[in-house]
Amino acid sequence: MEVQIAVAKVKKYATSASGDTVEVVERPQGGVSVVLADGQSSGRGAKWVSTFVVLYITFAFRGIPNAFRYGVCAIIAMLHDVLVVFSITFIGSYFWGWQIDALFLTALLTVIGFSVQDKIVVFDRIRENTNIYRRIPYETLVNHSIVQTLSRSINTQLMTVEFMLLALVLFGGVTLQQFAATMLVGLASGTYSSIFIAAPLLVIWENQEWKTWFHRSKSTAAA
Repeated sequence: MEVQIAVAKVKKYATSASGDTVEVVERPQGGVSVVLADGQSSGRGAKWVSTFVVLYITFAFRGIPNAFRYGVCAIIAMLHDVLVVFSITFIGSYFWGWQIDALFLTALLTVIGFSVQDKIVVFDRIRENTNIYRRIPYETLVNHSIVQTLSRSINTQLMTVEFMLLALVLFGGVTLQQFAATMLVGLASGTYSSIFIAAPLLVIWENQEWKTWFHRSKSTAAA
């Protein structure tokens, strides 16, 4: 009600000052049309980014067998991070009125870039160890590579970026709080998915463990 009164006063003042009829056009920033438009543009961008990432990783890791798998596993883990970002935004919109706007898209693209870069770091260490440790099981090699890159991930992200984002969430303005909170959760998800999603998927695909899942389900049903 107060907003309508204020709009009426502004309209009356502008009309009397200019002598012409003034129409006030309202455009809600968080409307359904804006959300759908942003979602469609984000979806198209995600498709191009996913295709580029798969091709880039396949080319960069062309010296090892099945380089295409690295790109696919990175994309699956990246989609997990995107889902986490949208989930925290929907939760924030329910409780605090967060909106999907340009600042959200900036945070989303930053999370995607960090997620892909973090997975490339882990995969690159796996590639290096593949040429060094040729006789150990693949899952042991991947686990050893994760341990080697774990300290780098913790020191780079947790000790620097996450603390700064946490400070913005606690002491920043209302506009920065959504951006910082989205980045905080998204970057943490990017580190998590590199260790617990992308690398395990690579092991499952390499050892073809997914085939045993169906055999187990059939044997369980028969029993």
